[in-house]
Amino acid sequence: MREGAGDAEEIEARLARRLGELRTGRGWSLDELAGRTGVSRSTLSRLERGEMSPTAGVLNKLCAAYDHTMSRLLAEVEERPAHLVPAARQSVWRDEVSGFVRRSVSPPHPGLRGEVVEGTLLPGADLAYDGPSVAGLEQHIWVLEGALTVSVGDGEREETYEVGTGDCLRFRVWGRTRFRCAGREPVRYALLVVLP
Repeated sequence: MREGAGDAEEIEARLARRLGELRTGRGWSLDELAGRTGVSRSTLSRLERGEMSPTAGVLNKLCAAYDHTMSRLLAEVEERPAHLVPAARQSVWRDEVSGFVRRSVSPPHPGLRGEVVEGTLLPGADLAYDGPSVAGLEQHIWVLEGALTVSVGDGEREETYEVGTGDCLRFRVWGRTRFRCAGREPVRYALLVVLP
């Protein structure tokens, strides 16, 4: 599914409002949130006013500060999903800067701990996350097309995996993760996320 420009703009506007609500709901100033996330005050202000879209990396830092998964945050700006999630209603979010496209195949739902995301990384895309939004998050990455390089952990404890078409990598996230598409073709994968 490719959402229309109007749909994408509405999701971006709701995301901007929700980011502001999360910050003010905790009684944090922009300066305090900047200190907690390492994202500049001016960037945070522009995000909350809807003047710019967050990158996947920035959104991950904000989710960690708010103790949200990225999927939960994005689900909060959409209509509550029904049990059946038709392909035409699966939301798509794009990080044009990093070359990442994220489809929420099975978004967070009350009473369920898991979700399914389809990710696509363009050739040369490189996403790095400082840590999980929720410590101990369980992830299963099933590559549908292409090849994905995944690094998990910090420093000497970092492990790197080459995950090819049909392969599945599974782990719990406690530290840094990095996803790279080093091939000449995009990589498309299913990401199954389970809350601890």
